[in-house]
Amino acid sequence: MGITKSDLFTVQQNELAQLAKAMGHPARIAILQHLLAAKSCINGTLVQELGLAQATISQHLRELKEIGLIKGTVEGVSVSYCINSSKWESVKGLFNGLFDQHAEACESKDCC
Repeated sequence: MGITKSDLFTVQQNELAQLAKAMGHPARIAILQHLLAAKSCINGTLVQELGLAQATISQHLRELKEIGLIKGTVEGVSVSYCINSSKWESVKGLFNGLFDQHAEACESKDCC
């Protein structure tokens, strides 16, 4: 059996790529921003706030939940969503680590 592309890269590189893919749609960014601004769990307001169809919102929520950026809690017939704080901090650290590499590389002033 051959080697897969994910085997060619580190665990961290694969995780960053999966996170970037999950965050790579403007609707998902809007959902994350809405959840961050709400500072609490929300349920039915996303459709009204974003103007997208319920099915579209549900699909994007599923993607964000699968990667762990948000959590969902069933409350009766609806689900309340909020930012998964521990994952959010982990993601922040991963991306900061990536961006910090650029700063370190260019400190020598020899970069192009």
